[in-house]
Amino acid sequence: MSQVTGNRAQVTTPSDEEILIVREFDAPKRLVYKAYTTPELVSRWWPGERGEMESCEIDLRVGGRWRYAMVAKGDFQVAFHGEFSEIVPDERIVTTEVYEGAPPGLRDPINVVTFEESEGRTTLSILMVLESREVRDMIIDSGMEGGLQEGMDLLEQIARELA
Repeated sequence: MSQVTGNRAQVTTPSDEEILIVREFDAPKRLVYKAYTTPELVSRWWPGERGEMESCEIDLRVGGRWRYAMVAKGDFQVAFHGEFSEIVPDERIVTTEVYEGAPPGLRDPINVVTFEESEGRTTLSILMVLESREVRDMIIDSGMEGGLQEGMDLLEQIARELA
């Protein structure tokens, strides 16, 4: 089994309504993109070590929808869904990302995902554009970073295995 590089995703808050996640991978962007957008591969990394994937649906086209659901440890469902508004293969994805347990009435968060390669390594950036500072802080305070780090480590492992 491949080892991960030990890189950690950097999670910052560039503004009151944004979260920026940046992670470098020891794999070319075409493989990171493939692992990020292929349902069978997403199912292997998205839940991290925090549960089992229940379903992963990706209709990778503008106007297409996606949905990820897992059964978390503690036996409860965690699910997100969204719709793609921009796709540039191996380069950029823009999508909504809705947590299915969020209070009703919130504006759908937008994720701008970019893949940049330099010397065979890929920098993945996810800019989350949110409704308010309160929503931003709620996401940060949810404990999302622990699961994110686990998932990103597994994403790198899978991308390297594809080489």
